Amino acid sequence: MNLAHHLARAAAFRPDAPALARGTRIVADYATMARRVARLAAALRGPLGQARGDRVALILGNAPVYAELIYACWWAGLAALPVNAKLHPREIAYVLDHAQTRLVFVSGETGSAVAAAVAEAGSGARVVDVDAAEFARLDAAEPMAMAQTEADDLAWLFYTSGTTGRPKGAMLSHRNLLAMTTSYFLDIDPPQPGGCQIHAAPMSHGSGLYMLPSVAQANCQVVPESGHFDPAELLGLFRAWPHASMFAAPTMVKRLVDHPDSASAAIDNLRVIVWGGAPMYVADIEAAIARFGYRFAQLYGQGESPMTITGMTRAMLEGFHRAGDREALGSAGWAQAVVQLRIADGADAPLPVGETGEILARGDSVMRGYWRNPEASAATLRGGWLHTGDVGSVDARGLLTLRDRSKDLIISGGSNIYPREVEEVLLRHPAVAECSVIGVPDPEWGESVLAFVVARPGAALETAALDRLCLDNIARFKRPKAYRLVDALPKNNYGKILKTELRNWAAKPT
Repeated sequence: MNLAHHLARAAAFRPDAPALARGTRIVADYATMARRVARLAAALRGPLGQARGDRVALILGNAPVYAELIYACWWAGLAALPVNAKLHPREIAYVLDHAQTRLVFVSGETGSAVAAAVAEAGSGARVVDVDAAEFARLDAAEPMAMAQTEADDLAWLFYTSGTTGRPKGAMLSHRNLLAMTTSYFLDIDPPQPGGCQIHAAPMSHGSGLYMLPSVAQANCQVVPESGHFDPAELLGLFRAWPHASMFAAPTMVKRLVDHPDSASAAIDNLRVIVWGGAPMYVADIEAAIARFGYRFAQLYGQGESPMTITGMTRAMLEGFHRAGDREALGSAGWAQAVVQLRIADGADAPLPVGETGEILARGDSVMRGYWRNPEASAATLRGGWLHTGDVGSVDARGLLTLRDRSKDLIISGGSNIYPREVEEVLLRHPAVAECSVIGVPDPEWGESVLAFVVARPGAALETAALDRLCLDNIARFKRPKAYRLVDALPKNNYGKILKTELRNWAAKPT
């Protein structure tokens, strides 16, 4: 099975259907997109020198070409490596080196950062700018026949942060992503041909995965003219595109609801907004429904089981809302059709209904393991189950409620931030003796990063210097939004920092 088959199939049964658009402007139909993908695939295997199974990095902002490149990788029998363009060059360098990547596609706005990353990695990877003449010449290649791939061949190498501070590459196969696509139709959003998928969230992770069910039904991939999330622009796209679907993190939904134009926006064309990436507060769900009606579905998944652990359709959410069932409305829904779900204790034994423990999942959507990391693979997939690190419970109806995330994970604006990664940077400052990072509630981003810092005796410590250190070493969105200088950190008898106590401190005014 090759996922590029979905594109070839769409081009066969709906060749004239819009496939790619920028804002309200259609840039390709499905017949055109498939021909272009076949030519790009030939260039990948020919002049660009890629061999079957190679990882091709995509580090560019949202654009129609993103979809073409991902499907070209699959058509050529290669693996796509989408990388968050907002990462710091040092973080990008690690991913490129670890993934053993020899080819990187960039765009004008990301090229300089990637060039610095390639130089630091020392890999000698070739960098191709999709806005340059070199890329345009690739379109002259003779189209190649679709490569034959096995179901378990690597399709998408999805780097996700880890508690060790080093990102891990979840190996997603064609089988994994086909299961995800099938489950999306069964459990989240039934097929609706003749519609579109609006990509306002980064196509390097969350939104990019939604291409698969959308292309499978020959729907259009619409990238906002700005290339990113802008509430006013999105409201305009809802007016322009029929049967519009979109993925949004909860903070994006909240910003849409709060936008002054949303009260009078024409939303008849808006079919569904699927939220994921973090739980949504019940009050925010109710406010979203009051503003936009029953046009919401939700899912819970991880990079290791993309989009595919639990979920709820629009009809389910509507039923719970009409019934006034706020407990169900605040849940993460039922296990999706292609996975089994278990709540387990510390020894991985299943817990009874209603008890809280770690959320485990298994099924065809669960990754093969982590790239070049057998130890982490064995730990995360022990016993044949994906250990999510998230804590929850399942009620008598089978509804999963997320009680907590993995203890230290911060989700800000739908992006995962692991405190240890930030702490390791802060500890590089010679005046820092100790530090600890937590997430605190933020009305716009869901959570923001707060750092508690202890200075070395007699040392002068300025928060501006800490901020500069973070900006020089990690992505801007990961840096603390605030710092608190304290005399000591709270610890238990074993010397472990008590983050629960830090959260209590954070709740008190300074």
